[in-house]
Amino acid sequence: MRDKTDKLAAMQSRPEIYDAEAGKILKRARGQDAAAAAVEAVRWSITMPIDEGLRLEQETFFALRDGDQSNAQRYLFFAEREAAKIADLPKDINDVARAAVIGAGTMGRGIAMCFASAGIPVTLIDNDQQGLQRSLDTIAKNYRSTASRGGISQHEAEERIASIASATDLAAIDGADLVIEAVFEDLEVKRRLFADLERLAKPNSVLATNTSYIDPNAIAAATQRPDAVLGMHFFSPANVMRLIEVVRTASTSDRALATATAVARKLGKVPVVVGVCHGFVGNRMLRLRTVEAERLLLEGALLQDIDAAIVAFGFPIGPFAMADLAGLDIGWRMRKSQGLSAEIADALCNAGRFGQKMGRGFYRYEAGLRTPIPDPDVDKMIAESSARLGIARRSVEALEIVERLIFPMINEGVRIIEEGIVARPSDIDVIWVNGYGWPVWRGGPMYYADALGLAHVRDRLAQFAQRSGDPNLVPAKLLYQLASTGGRLSTYKHPT
Repeated sequence: MRDKTDKLAAMQSRPEIYDAEAGKILKRARGQDAAAAAVEAVRWSITMPIDEGLRLEQETFFALRDGDQSNAQRYLFFAEREAAKIADLPKDINDVARAAVIGAGTMGRGIAMCFASAGIPVTLIDNDQQGLQRSLDTIAKNYRSTASRGGISQHEAEERIASIASATDLAAIDGADLVIEAVFEDLEVKRRLFADLERLAKPNSVLATNTSYIDPNAIAAATQRPDAVLGMHFFSPANVMRLIEVVRTASTSDRALATATAVARKLGKVPVVVGVCHGFVGNRMLRLRTVEAERLLLEGALLQDIDAAIVAFGFPIGPFAMADLAGLDIGWRMRKSQGLSAEIADALCNAGRFGQKMGRGFYRYEAGLRTPIPDPDVDKMIAESSARLGIARRSVEALEIVERLIFPMINEGVRIIEEGIVARPSDIDVIWVNGYGWPVWRGGPMYYADALGLAHVRDRLAQFAQRSGDPNLVPAKLLYQLASTGGRLSTYKHPT
Protein backbone atom coordinates (compact mmCIF):
# COMPACT_ATOMS: atom_id res chain seq x y z
CA MET A 1 0.00 0.00 0.00
CA ARG A 2 2.84 2.38 0.90
CA ASP A 3 4.45 1.74 -2.51
CA LYS A 4 1.22 2.72 -4.31
CA THR A 5 0.88 5.88 -2.21
CA ASP A 6 4.47 6.86 -2.95
CA LYS A 7 3.94 6.25 -6.69
CA LEU A 8 0.79 8.40 -6.66
CA ALA A 9 2.65 11.22 -4.91
CA ALA A 10 5.46 10.98 -7.43
CA MET A 11 2.99 11.24 -10.33
CA GLN A 12 1.35 14.29 -8.76
CA SER A 13 4.64 16.11 -8.43
CA ARG A 14 6.15 14.84 -11.69
CA PRO A 15 3.50 14.51 -14.46
CA GLU A 16 6.07 13.03 -16.83
CA ILE A 17 6.01 9.80 -14.80
CA TYR A 18 2.29 9.41 -15.50
CA ASP A 19 2.79 10.39 -19.14
CA ALA A 20 5.35 7.61 -19.56
CA GLU A 21 2.99 4.98 -18.11
CA ALA A 22 0.03 6.31 -20.09
CA GLY A 23 2.07 6.28 -23.29
CA LYS A 24 2.49 2.51 -23.07
CA ILE A 25 -1.28 2.04 -22.89
CA LEU A 26 -2.03 4.51 -25.67
CA LYS A 27 0.48 2.83 -27.97
CA ARG A 28 -1.30 -0.52 -27.56
CA ALA A 29 -4.72 1.10 -27.98
CA ARG A 30 -3.79 3.45 -30.81
CA GLY A 31 -6.81 5.19 -32.32
CA GLN A 32 -9.31 4.04 -29.68
CA ASP A 33 -11.20 6.94 -28.16
CA ALA A 34 -12.32 5.01 -25.06
CA ALA A 35 -8.77 4.02 -24.12
CA ALA A 36 -7.53 7.60 -24.51
CA ALA A 37 -10.45 8.86 -22.41
CA ALA A 38 -9.75 6.30 -19.68
CA VAL A 39 -6.14 7.47 -19.49
CA GLU A 40 -7.33 11.06 -19.07
CA ALA A 41 -9.92 10.07 -16.45
CA VAL A 42 -7.21 8.46 -14.33
CA ARG A 43 -5.08 11.59 -14.78
CA TRP A 44 -7.94 13.72 -13.41
CA SER A 45 -7.91 11.63 -10.24
CA ILE A 46 -4.45 12.95 -9.42
CA THR A 47 -4.72 16.48 -10.85
CA MET A 48 -8.10 17.87 -9.79
CA PRO A 49 -10.71 17.77 -6.98
CA ILE A 50 -12.82 14.61 -6.94
CA ASP A 51 -16.14 16.37 -7.67
CA GLU A 52 -14.75 18.02 -10.78
CA GLY A 53 -13.10 14.77 -11.91
CA LEU A 54 -16.33 12.78 -11.48
CA ARG A 55 -18.29 15.40 -13.44
CA LEU A 56 -15.84 15.26 -16.34
CA GLU A 57 -15.82 11.47 -16.23
CA GLN A 58 -19.61 11.33 -16.55
CA GLU A 59 -19.63 13.81 -19.44
CA THR A 60 -16.93 11.81 -21.20
CA PHE A 61 -18.83 8.55 -20.70
CA PHE A 62 -21.98 9.90 -22.34
CA ALA A 63 -20.00 11.39 -25.24
CA LEU A 64 -18.25 8.06 -25.83
CA ARG A 65 -21.49 6.10 -25.54
CA ASP A 66 -23.07 8.19 -28.30
CA GLY A 67 -19.93 8.35 -30.45
CA ASP A 68 -19.08 6.74 -33.78
CA GLN A 69 -16.61 4.26 -32.30
CA SER A 70 -19.12 3.00 -29.76
CA ASN A 71 -21.74 2.53 -32.49
CA ALA A 72 -19.24 0.60 -34.62
CA GLN A 73 -18.31 -1.73 -31.79
CA ARG A 74 -21.91 -2.40 -30.81
CA TYR A 75 -22.61 -3.22 -34.45
CA LEU A 76 -19.76 -5.74 -34.46
CA PHE A 77 -20.93 -7.28 -31.18
CA PHE A 78 -24.22 -8.23 -32.80
CA ALA A 79 -22.63 -9.02 -36.18
CA GLU A 80 -20.50 -11.76 -34.58
CA ARG A 81 -23.60 -13.31 -33.06
CA GLU A 82 -25.48 -13.10 -36.36
CA ALA A 83 -22.59 -14.81 -38.15
CA ALA A 84 -23.12 -17.86 -35.95
CA LYS A 85 -26.71 -18.23 -37.18
CA ILE A 86 -27.02 -20.55 -40.17
CA ALA A 87 -30.54 -21.34 -41.26
CA ASP A 88 -31.92 -24.89 -41.04
CA LEU A 89 -28.80 -26.55 -39.60
CA PRO A 90 -29.44 -29.67 -37.49
CA LYS A 91 -28.89 -29.55 -33.74
CA ASP A 92 -27.73 -33.19 -33.53
CA ILE A 93 -24.15 -32.72 -34.66
CA ASN A 94 -21.11 -34.97 -34.46
CA ASP A 95 -19.47 -34.88 -31.05
CA VAL A 96 -15.80 -34.08 -31.70
CA ALA A 97 -14.10 -36.01 -28.90
CA ARG A 98 -10.84 -36.42 -30.82
CA ALA A 99 -9.28 -34.57 -33.74
CA ALA A 100 -6.41 -35.15 -36.14
CA VAL A 101 -4.33 -32.54 -37.95
CA ILE A 102 -2.26 -33.51 -40.98
CA GLY A 103 0.82 -31.40 -41.63
CA ALA A 104 3.13 -30.21 -38.85
CA GLY A 105 4.13 -26.90 -40.40
CA THR A 106 3.28 -23.50 -38.95
CA MET A 107 -0.45 -23.81 -39.60
CA GLY A 108 -0.78 -27.45 -38.57
CA ARG A 109 1.12 -26.80 -35.36
CA GLY A 110 -1.10 -23.83 -34.51
CA ILE A 111 -4.31 -25.74 -35.27
CA ALA A 112 -3.21 -28.62 -33.05
CA MET A 113 -2.65 -26.12 -30.23
CA CYS A 114 -6.22 -24.83 -30.69
CA PHE A 115 -7.59 -28.27 -29.89
CA ALA A 116 -5.19 -28.88 -27.01
CA SER A 117 -6.09 -25.53 -25.46
CA ALA A 118 -9.79 -26.40 -25.72
CA GLY A 119 -9.28 -29.74 -23.99
CA ILE A 120 -9.81 -31.86 -27.11
CA PRO A 121 -7.17 -34.58 -27.64
CA VAL A 122 -5.52 -34.24 -31.05
CA THR A 123 -3.04 -36.21 -33.14
CA LEU A 124 -0.54 -34.22 -35.20
CA ILE A 125 0.59 -36.22 -38.25
CA ASP A 126 3.49 -35.58 -40.62
CA ASN A 127 5.63 -38.00 -42.64
CA ASP A 128 8.76 -36.00 -41.76
CA GLN A 129 9.77 -37.24 -38.30
CA GLN A 130 12.33 -34.47 -37.76
CA GLY A 131 9.90 -31.74 -38.79
CA LEU A 132 7.22 -33.29 -36.60
CA GLN A 133 9.53 -33.32 -33.59
CA ARG A 134 10.49 -29.68 -34.19
CA SER A 135 6.81 -28.75 -34.12
CA LEU A 136 6.21 -30.70 -30.92
CA ASP A 137 9.19 -29.02 -29.31
CA THR A 138 7.91 -25.59 -30.39
CA ILE A 139 4.45 -26.36 -28.99
CA ALA A 140 5.94 -27.40 -25.65
CA LYS A 141 8.11 -24.29 -25.58
CA ASN A 142 5.12 -22.03 -26.31
CA TYR A 143 2.93 -23.54 -23.57
CA ARG A 144 5.71 -23.46 -20.98
CA SER A 145 6.52 -19.89 -21.90
CA THR A 146 2.85 -18.93 -21.42
CA ALA A 147 2.90 -20.63 -18.02
CA SER A 148 6.08 -18.79 -17.01
CA ARG A 149 4.32 -15.49 -17.72
CA GLY A 150 1.29 -16.51 -15.65
CA GLY A 151 -1.09 -17.00 -18.59
CA ILE A 152 -1.84 -20.59 -17.54
CA SER A 153 -0.62 -22.79 -14.71
CA GLN A 154 2.35 -25.09 -15.16
CA HIS A 155 -0.04 -28.02 -14.67
CA GLU A 156 -2.29 -26.76 -17.48
CA ALA A 157 0.72 -26.34 -19.76
CA GLU A 158 1.81 -29.93 -19.22
CA GLU A 159 -1.74 -31.20 -19.68
CA ARG A 160 -2.03 -29.44 -23.02
CA ILE A 161 1.33 -30.74 -24.19
CA ALA A 162 0.34 -34.28 -23.21
CA SER A 163 -2.98 -34.03 -25.10
CA ILE A 164 -1.14 -33.77 -28.43
CA ALA A 165 -0.19 -37.18 -29.80
CA SER A 166 2.00 -37.51 -32.88
CA ALA A 167 2.44 -39.95 -35.74
CA THR A 168 4.13 -40.30 -39.10
CA ASP A 169 1.55 -42.82 -40.36
CA LEU A 170 -1.70 -41.46 -41.81
CA ALA A 171 -3.53 -44.45 -40.32
CA ALA A 172 -3.32 -42.58 -36.99
CA ILE A 173 -6.43 -40.62 -38.02
CA ASP A 174 -8.45 -43.70 -37.06
CA GLY A 175 -10.84 -42.69 -34.31
CA ALA A 176 -10.76 -38.96 -35.09
CA ASP A 177 -14.16 -37.28 -35.37
CA LEU A 178 -12.68 -34.35 -37.29
CA VAL A 179 -9.63 -34.45 -39.57
CA ILE A 180 -8.07 -31.17 -40.72
CA GLU A 181 -5.57 -31.12 -43.57
CA ALA A 182 -2.89 -28.39 -43.40
CA VAL A 183 -0.37 -29.50 -46.02
CA PHE A 184 1.28 -27.70 -48.95
CA GLU A 185 -1.03 -25.58 -51.16
CA ASP A 186 -1.10 -27.92 -54.15
CA LEU A 187 -4.37 -29.30 -55.52
CA GLU A 188 -3.01 -32.69 -56.57
CA VAL A 189 -1.26 -33.20 -53.23
CA LYS A 190 -4.50 -32.45 -51.42
CA ARG A 191 -6.60 -34.65 -53.72
CA ARG A 192 -4.31 -37.64 -53.17
CA LEU A 193 -4.41 -37.02 -49.44
CA PHE A 194 -8.21 -36.85 -49.31
CA ALA A 195 -8.50 -40.06 -51.31
CA ASP A 196 -6.46 -41.69 -48.52
CA LEU A 197 -8.50 -39.98 -45.82
CA GLU A 198 -11.69 -41.44 -47.24
CA ARG A 199 -10.17 -44.91 -46.91
CA LEU A 200 -8.71 -44.47 -43.43
CA ALA A 201 -11.09 -42.14 -41.57
CA LYS A 202 -14.02 -43.56 -39.67
CA PRO A 203 -17.33 -43.40 -41.57
CA ASN A 204 -18.95 -40.40 -39.87
CA SER A 205 -15.89 -38.18 -39.48
CA VAL A 206 -15.78 -34.67 -40.95
CA LEU A 207 -12.90 -34.04 -43.39
CA ALA A 208 -11.71 -30.43 -43.51
CA THR A 209 -9.12 -28.62 -45.61
CA ASN A 210 -7.30 -25.54 -44.34
CA THR A 211 -6.62 -24.29 -47.87
CA SER A 212 -6.47 -20.53 -48.36
CA TYR A 213 -7.25 -20.46 -52.09
CA ILE A 214 -7.85 -23.91 -53.62
CA ASP A 215 -11.43 -24.85 -54.51
CA PRO A 216 -12.65 -27.34 -51.84
CA ASN A 217 -15.09 -28.75 -54.43
CA ALA A 218 -12.13 -30.05 -56.40
CA ILE A 219 -10.68 -31.60 -53.25
CA ALA A 220 -14.00 -33.16 -52.26
CA ALA A 221 -14.34 -34.71 -55.73
CA ALA A 222 -11.37 -36.98 -54.91
CA THR A 223 -13.48 -38.81 -52.31
CA GLN A 224 -16.56 -41.00 -52.35
CA ARG A 225 -18.06 -38.97 -49.50
CA PRO A 226 -17.93 -35.34 -50.65
CA ASP A 227 -20.74 -34.54 -48.21
CA ALA A 228 -18.21 -34.91 -45.36
CA VAL A 229 -15.76 -32.38 -46.88
CA LEU A 230 -15.58 -28.66 -46.21
CA GLY A 231 -13.06 -25.91 -45.67
CA MET A 232 -11.90 -24.73 -42.26
CA HIS A 233 -9.63 -21.81 -43.10
CA PHE A 234 -7.70 -20.86 -39.96
CA PHE A 235 -5.63 -17.69 -39.86
CA SER A 236 -2.00 -17.47 -38.84
CA PRO A 237 -0.97 -17.82 -36.08
CA ALA A 238 -3.86 -20.28 -35.76
CA ASN A 239 -3.57 -20.59 -31.98
CA VAL A 240 -4.00 -16.82 -31.62
CA MET A 241 -6.27 -15.55 -34.42
CA ARG A 242 -10.00 -15.83 -33.71
CA LEU A 243 -11.38 -16.22 -37.22
CA ILE A 244 -12.22 -19.41 -39.09
CA GLU A 245 -13.78 -19.17 -42.55
CA VAL A 246 -15.96 -22.30 -42.73
CA VAL A 247 -16.26 -23.02 -46.45
CA ARG A 248 -19.37 -24.85 -47.63
CA THR A 249 -18.90 -26.79 -50.87
CA ALA A 250 -21.66 -27.76 -53.30
CA SER A 251 -21.88 -31.15 -51.53
CA THR A 252 -21.19 -30.34 -47.86
CA SER A 253 -23.91 -31.83 -45.67
CA ASP A 254 -25.75 -29.74 -43.12
CA ARG A 255 -24.47 -32.07 -40.41
CA ALA A 256 -20.83 -31.58 -41.43
CA LEU A 257 -21.31 -27.80 -41.57
CA ALA A 258 -23.02 -27.71 -38.17
CA THR A 259 -20.25 -29.87 -36.69
CA ALA A 260 -17.50 -27.59 -38.03
CA THR A 261 -19.13 -24.38 -36.78
CA ALA A 262 -19.86 -25.90 -33.37
CA VAL A 263 -16.31 -27.13 -32.87
CA ALA A 264 -14.97 -23.74 -34.02
CA ARG A 265 -16.91 -22.07 -31.23
CA LYS A 266 -15.66 -24.71 -28.77
CA LEU A 267 -12.13 -23.72 -29.81
CA GLY A 268 -12.95 -20.13 -28.86
CA LYS A 269 -13.02 -19.03 -32.49
CA VAL A 270 -15.42 -16.89 -34.51
CA PRO A 271 -16.71 -19.08 -37.36
CA VAL A 272 -18.13 -17.41 -40.48
CA VAL A 273 -19.73 -19.64 -43.12
CA VAL A 274 -18.78 -18.66 -46.67
CA GLY A 275 -19.25 -20.06 -50.15
CA VAL A 276 -16.59 -21.09 -52.63
CA CYS A 277 -14.69 -18.53 -54.69
CA HIS A 278 -10.98 -17.95 -55.22
CA GLY A 279 -9.52 -16.75 -51.93
CA PHE A 280 -12.94 -17.10 -50.27
CA VAL A 281 -13.82 -13.73 -48.68
CA GLY A 282 -10.82 -12.27 -46.84
CA ASN A 283 -8.04 -13.18 -49.27
CA ARG A 284 -10.15 -12.35 -52.31
CA MET A 285 -10.60 -8.81 -50.99
CA LEU A 286 -6.97 -8.58 -49.84
CA ARG A 287 -5.70 -9.29 -53.35
CA LEU A 288 -7.27 -6.03 -54.56
CA ARG A 289 -5.37 -4.10 -51.90
CA THR A 290 -2.13 -5.83 -52.86
CA VAL A 291 -2.52 -4.92 -56.54
CA GLU A 292 -3.31 -1.30 -55.73
CA ALA A 293 -0.40 -1.03 -53.29
CA GLU A 294 2.04 -1.99 -56.06
CA ARG A 295 0.36 0.48 -58.42
CA LEU A 296 0.89 3.23 -55.86
CA LEU A 297 4.58 2.33 -55.59
CA LEU A 298 5.02 2.65 -59.33
CA GLU A 299 3.21 6.00 -59.32
CA GLY A 300 5.63 7.43 -56.76
CA ALA A 301 4.34 6.67 -53.26
CA LEU A 302 7.07 5.47 -50.91
CA LEU A 303 6.90 2.08 -49.19
CA GLN A 304 7.09 3.58 -45.74
CA ASP A 305 4.45 6.21 -46.55
CA ILE A 306 1.97 3.58 -47.74
CA ASP A 307 2.54 1.46 -44.65
CA ALA A 308 2.32 4.52 -42.38
CA ALA A 309 -1.01 5.59 -43.92
CA ILE A 310 -2.57 2.18 -43.30
CA VAL A 311 -1.23 2.03 -39.73
CA ALA A 312 -2.62 5.52 -39.10
CA PHE A 313 -5.98 4.25 -40.41
CA GLY A 314 -5.88 1.68 -37.61
CA PHE A 315 -4.32 -1.53 -38.95
CA PRO A 316 -1.56 -2.97 -36.75
CA ILE A 317 0.85 -3.25 -39.67
CA GLY A 318 1.18 -1.93 -43.22
CA PRO A 319 0.85 -4.09 -46.37
CA PHE A 320 4.55 -4.22 -47.23
CA ALA A 321 5.79 -4.89 -43.70
CA MET A 322 3.09 -7.58 -43.50
CA ALA A 323 4.25 -9.14 -46.78
CA ASP A 324 7.82 -9.26 -45.48
CA LEU A 325 6.63 -10.88 -42.25
CA ALA A 326 4.59 -13.55 -44.07
CA GLY A 327 7.28 -14.21 -46.70
CA LEU A 328 7.17 -12.84 -50.25
CA ASP A 329 7.82 -16.29 -51.72
CA ILE A 330 4.36 -17.50 -50.69
CA GLY A 331 2.56 -15.01 -52.93
CA TRP A 332 5.22 -15.46 -55.63
CA ARG A 333 4.52 -19.21 -55.89
CA MET A 334 0.79 -18.57 -55.91
CA ARG A 335 1.06 -16.02 -58.73
CA LYS A 336 3.23 -18.29 -60.83
CA SER A 337 0.76 -21.17 -60.45
CA GLN A 338 -2.04 -18.88 -61.70
CA GLY A 339 -0.08 -17.18 -64.48
CA LEU A 340 -0.19 -13.82 -62.66
CA SER A 341 2.57 -11.31 -61.97
CA ALA A 342 3.46 -8.42 -59.68
CA GLU A 343 6.10 -6.07 -61.03
CA ILE A 344 7.90 -5.17 -57.80
CA ALA A 345 7.23 -8.24 -55.63
CA ASP A 346 8.32 -10.60 -58.43
CA ALA A 347 11.53 -8.63 -58.97
CA LEU A 348 12.31 -8.80 -55.26
CA CYS A 349 11.74 -12.56 -55.20
CA ASN A 350 13.90 -13.05 -58.29
CA ALA A 351 16.64 -11.24 -56.36
CA GLY A 352 16.21 -13.62 -53.39
CA ARG A 353 14.54 -10.99 -51.22
CA PHE A 354 11.85 -13.10 -49.52
CA GLY A 355 11.24 -10.90 -46.48
CA GLN A 356 12.21 -10.96 -42.81
CA LYS A 357 13.46 -14.54 -42.88
CA MET A 358 16.11 -13.50 -45.41
CA GLY A 359 16.87 -10.16 -43.78
CA ARG A 360 15.57 -8.32 -46.85
CA GLY A 361 12.35 -8.01 -48.78
CA PHE A 362 10.50 -4.76 -49.44
CA TYR A 363 12.57 -3.52 -46.49
CA ARG A 364 15.86 -4.66 -45.02
CA TYR A 365 16.24 -6.02 -41.48
CA GLU A 366 19.15 -6.03 -39.07
CA ALA A 367 20.19 -9.47 -37.84
CA GLY A 368 17.74 -10.78 -35.25
CA LEU A 369 15.48 -7.70 -35.44
CA ARG A 370 12.03 -7.23 -36.98
CA THR A 371 12.13 -3.46 -37.48
CA PRO A 372 11.72 -2.63 -41.20
CA ILE A 373 14.37 -0.28 -42.56
CA PRO A 374 13.84 1.48 -45.94
CA ASP A 375 16.34 0.22 -48.49
CA PRO A 376 17.68 2.58 -51.21
CA ASP A 377 18.24 -0.44 -53.48
CA VAL A 378 14.50 -1.17 -53.45
CA ASP A 379 13.65 2.49 -54.06
CA LYS A 380 15.96 2.43 -57.07
CA MET A 381 14.39 -0.79 -58.36
CA ILE A 382 10.92 0.74 -58.13
CA ALA A 383 11.96 3.97 -59.85
CA GLU A 384 13.58 2.02 -62.69
CA SER A 385 10.40 -0.04 -63.12
CA SER A 386 8.31 3.15 -63.28
CA ALA A 387 10.61 4.59 -65.96
CA ARG A 388 10.58 1.39 -68.01
CA LEU A 389 6.78 1.26 -67.89
CA GLY A 390 6.48 4.96 -68.78
CA ILE A 391 4.79 5.90 -65.48
CA ALA A 392 5.37 9.50 -64.35
CA ARG A 393 6.11 9.49 -60.63
CA ARG A 394 4.51 11.96 -58.20
CA SER A 395 3.99 12.42 -54.48
CA VAL A 396 0.82 10.82 -53.12
CA GLU A 397 -1.09 12.15 -50.11
CA ALA A 398 -2.02 9.86 -47.21
CA LEU A 399 -5.77 10.28 -47.84
CA GLU A 400 -5.41 9.09 -51.43
CA ILE A 401 -3.30 6.13 -50.27
CA VAL A 402 -6.02 5.05 -47.84
CA GLU A 403 -8.81 5.43 -50.39
CA ARG A 404 -6.84 3.62 -53.08
CA LEU A 405 -6.20 0.66 -50.77
CA ILE A 406 -9.52 0.46 -48.90
CA PHE A 407 -12.13 1.31 -51.57
CA PRO A 408 -11.18 -1.52 -53.98
CA MET A 409 -11.60 -3.98 -51.08
CA ILE A 410 -15.03 -2.54 -50.33
CA ASN A 411 -15.94 -2.90 -54.00
CA GLU A 412 -14.87 -6.55 -54.04
CA GLY A 413 -16.83 -7.12 -50.86
CA VAL A 414 -19.93 -5.79 -52.62
CA ARG A 415 -19.36 -8.27 -55.46
CA ILE A 416 -19.06 -11.06 -52.88
CA ILE A 417 -22.45 -9.98 -51.49
CA GLU A 418 -23.94 -9.90 -55.01
CA GLU A 419 -22.72 -13.46 -55.63
CA GLY A 420 -24.23 -14.75 -52.40
CA ILE A 421 -20.84 -15.93 -51.07
CA VAL A 422 -21.82 -14.67 -47.60
CA ALA A 423 -25.19 -14.93 -45.87
CA ARG A 424 -25.15 -11.27 -44.87
CA PRO A 425 -22.87 -8.24 -45.47
CA SER A 426 -21.95 -7.98 -41.79
CA ASP A 427 -20.20 -11.37 -42.11
CA ILE A 428 -17.56 -9.61 -44.22
CA ASP A 429 -16.97 -7.13 -41.40
CA VAL A 430 -16.61 -9.96 -38.88
CA ILE A 431 -14.04 -11.62 -41.16
CA TRP A 432 -11.94 -8.50 -41.61
CA VAL A 433 -11.94 -7.46 -37.94
CA ASN A 434 -11.11 -10.94 -36.62
CA GLY A 435 -8.80 -12.16 -39.38
CA TYR A 436 -7.03 -9.19 -40.97
CA GLY A 437 -6.56 -6.55 -38.30
CA TRP A 438 -9.24 -4.14 -39.48
CA PRO A 439 -9.65 -1.64 -36.59
CA VAL A 440 -12.62 -2.72 -34.50
CA TRP A 441 -13.61 0.88 -33.88
CA ARG A 442 -14.19 1.38 -37.61
CA GLY A 443 -16.71 -1.47 -37.70
CA GLY A 444 -15.44 -3.37 -40.75
CA PRO A 445 -15.22 -2.42 -44.46
CA MET A 446 -18.97 -2.61 -45.21
CA TYR A 447 -19.88 -0.58 -42.12
CA TYR A 448 -17.10 1.90 -42.92
CA ALA A 449 -18.40 2.38 -46.47
CA ASP A 450 -21.84 3.22 -45.06
CA ALA A 451 -20.29 5.69 -42.61
CA LEU A 452 -18.36 7.47 -45.38
CA GLY A 453 -21.32 7.51 -47.73
CA LEU A 454 -21.72 5.01 -50.56
CA ALA A 455 -21.99 7.76 -53.18
CA HIS A 456 -18.51 9.00 -52.24
CA VAL A 457 -17.04 5.49 -52.42
CA ARG A 458 -18.75 4.87 -55.77
CA ASP A 459 -17.54 8.14 -57.29
CA ARG A 460 -13.95 7.71 -56.15
CA LEU A 461 -13.84 4.16 -57.48
CA ALA A 462 -15.15 5.39 -60.83
CA GLN A 463 -12.30 7.93 -60.92
CA PHE A 464 -9.71 5.26 -60.05
CA ALA A 465 -11.09 2.94 -62.73
CA GLN A 466 -11.03 5.62 -65.41
CA ARG A 467 -7.49 6.67 -64.55
CA SER A 468 -6.05 3.13 -64.35
CA GLY A 469 -8.16 1.28 -66.89
CA ASP A 470 -8.54 -1.54 -64.34
CA PRO A 471 -12.01 -3.14 -64.65
CA ASN A 472 -11.75 -4.43 -61.07
CA LEU A 473 -12.11 -0.83 -59.89
CA VAL A 474 -15.37 -0.19 -61.75
CA PRO A 475 -18.04 0.18 -59.05
CA ALA A 476 -20.11 -2.97 -58.54
CA LYS A 477 -23.75 -2.89 -59.68
CA LEU A 478 -25.04 -3.24 -56.13
CA LEU A 479 -22.85 -0.33 -55.01
CA TYR A 480 -24.36 1.85 -57.74
CA GLN A 481 -27.85 0.73 -56.77
CA LEU A 482 -27.51 1.38 -53.06
CA ALA A 483 -25.64 4.68 -53.55
CA SER A 484 -28.42 5.90 -55.84
CA THR A 485 -31.28 4.92 -53.53
CA GLY A 486 -29.82 5.83 -50.15
CA GLY A 487 -29.41 2.20 -49.13
CA ARG A 488 -26.82 0.75 -46.79
CA LEU A 489 -24.44 -2.16 -47.26
CA SER A 490 -24.31 -3.27 -43.65
CA THR A 491 -28.08 -3.92 -43.54
CA TYR A 492 -28.62 -5.14 -47.11
CA LYS A 493 -30.43 -8.48 -47.42
CA HIS A 494 -29.62 -10.65 -50.43
CA PRO A 495 -32.73 -11.73 -52.40
CA THR A 496 -33.52 -15.39 -51.75
